[in-house]
Amino acid sequence: MLTLDRLDRAEALRYLGDANVPVNDAITQLLDECEPLVLQNAEPKFLYREKDLPWPELQEGQGEDIQKHLANCEKAVLFCITLGNKIDKLLRVMQVQDMAKAVLVDTLASVAIEQAAAKFDEYLKGLYPDWYQTFRFSPGYGDFPITLQPYILQQLDAPRKIGLTVNDAMLLVPTKSETAVIGLSREPLPKRARGCATCTLNQTCRFRKTGSHC
Repeated sequence: MLTLDRLDRAEALRYLGDANVPVNDAITQLLDECEPLVLQNAEPKFLYREKDLPWPELQEGQGEDIQKHLANCEKAVLFCITLGNKIDKLLRVMQVQDMAKAVLVDTLASVAIEQAAAKFDEYLKGLYPDWYQTFRFSPGYGDFPITLQPYILQQLDAPRKIGLTVNDAMLLVPTKSETAVIGLSREPLPKRARGCATCTLNQTCRFRKTGSHC
């Protein structure tokens, strides 16, 4: 299990600004109150599985973007991570008790899951110090189908091991969770498009409307 000691406040403020939430002294005070709640309730857990390529279920008929992502790679790593159910329960409580705090808890939890995933990136580098690795590529990016979520969770035995499941809309439960594919290569990898250029929400994203990114 990963641990989080503190959250990236600058990133949280950026999220809030992009969501048109005015950042003032009152918001800063609420962040001071909400950050410990998120840290106390977040229980980051991850699973991964490494396999030599090709991996037919991930590559065949799953779009061009995953082919490009894993091009020149010898191995692929399936990965999932979650902050756990306590964060979802905290969000539900805050939505009833204090909507302002609910917004900030949600924002800080989004920061927390990304920080936890970044820690896994570093963990993986430690396991494969002589390999080059791609960035995390998740179902729903580009033309990589989000319908692969159940397959990834099944391959990792995530429902049983860490309680991570997917609903009928292909959304992960608990909500502050992530799945991804990472490629590994013994040779340097070319830089590839990521972020907005590959996201299926790039035409409707609230961050892009303000000239920013998620």
